[in-house]
Amino acid sequence: MSGNGKRRKDGAAGDAGIDVAAQPVRVRTVKEIAAIAKVSVATVSRALQRPDIVSEETRARIHEVVKRLGYTPNALARNLRTARTRLIVALLPDIANPFFSEVIRGIEQVAYENGYSVLLGETQSNLVREQAYADMVAARQADGIITMFHRVPSIPMEGRLPIVNACEYVKDSAISSVYIDNVTAATQAVDYLLALGHRDIAFIAGPSTSPICVDREQGYQRALQNAGLAVDPSLTAVGDFSIEAGERAVELFLAQGRSFSAIFCANDEMAIGAMRALLSRGLRVPHDVSVVGFDDIRFSRYTSPPLTTVAQPKNALGREAMTMLLELLGDPEVPARKRILCAELVVRGSTAPPPSRT
Repeated sequence: MSGNGKRRKDGAAGDAGIDVAAQPVRVRTVKEIAAIAKVSVATVSRALQRPDIVSEETRARIHEVVKRLGYTPNALARNLRTARTRLIVALLPDIANPFFSEVIRGIEQVAYENGYSVLLGETQSNLVREQAYADMVAARQADGIITMFHRVPSIPMEGRLPIVNACEYVKDSAISSVYIDNVTAATQAVDYLLALGHRDIAFIAGPSTSPICVDREQGYQRALQNAGLAVDPSLTAVGDFSIEAGERAVELFLAQGRSFSAIFCANDEMAIGAMRALLSRGLRVPHDVSVVGFDDIRFSRYTSPPLTTVAQPKNALGREAMTMLLELLGDPEVPARKRILCAELVVRGSTAPPPSRT
């Protein structure tokens, strides 16, 4: 040792310089941490941002790698974090649709837990309104967007777009989405009606521009075909998710003289409208016609009779969408993913075996 305590090179000829200790190799991205810890990038992000939702064993392994390799976020990421607005925008097509209330609640819960605020934007399916909210992100007035429809607004900025899609899904592989398997859920709903003995099953579809509506119609048709039944196009009507659309569809079926003992609807509001129209025509639910909805909105359990419906995990859809967005904001290199949550059929009083034919 020299007098000032610094280590000199041992045996270095003609060099009295100071031997600086080798610096540890530092990993530069969450992706490298994930590879070493043998977990996904998303798991690393969660362990660093929301450790409460990661198992203790996995969390300990990740933090050991982080500590051992001296991981620190890169300077750019640090600068972006300090420049954040802590505001995200949640876009939905129709604020009057009660389905979205529980999804929004899930988004807000996770946002609040992580120090973020949520700006709610109703677009009314208007492209100009959608773009106005997207421009807020480009102008650094908001950090990211969660969309609850099947389009992705354009954001003129470099790099990964801070967008997550919930409830619907988009084909763009670079956009993370969280939704349910609508084909399977619809198939199971119609299978239940078939198991009760129904054979003439009408369908009230949603807008054909929506991928989830196309999937629900596909599930309806698949169930009939699996049962060896032909799909009758005259037993399908297209609605717009409103109560009035359900009423109009039933009036159309009856005006055409169509015979049916059950109706499967692409959402609960149309199912409620269908029940109203049947009652106004003197038809009893479920004694004359069974009705099944989709979504399990709060009002579905309070109809008379209570509505049998496919229950979507609405709160979980919102929570997962916000979690995905936080992961993306924490590390733009987190890979995009499509997460499918489980739905279940909730059987209530609006369904029964078909009336006996004499």
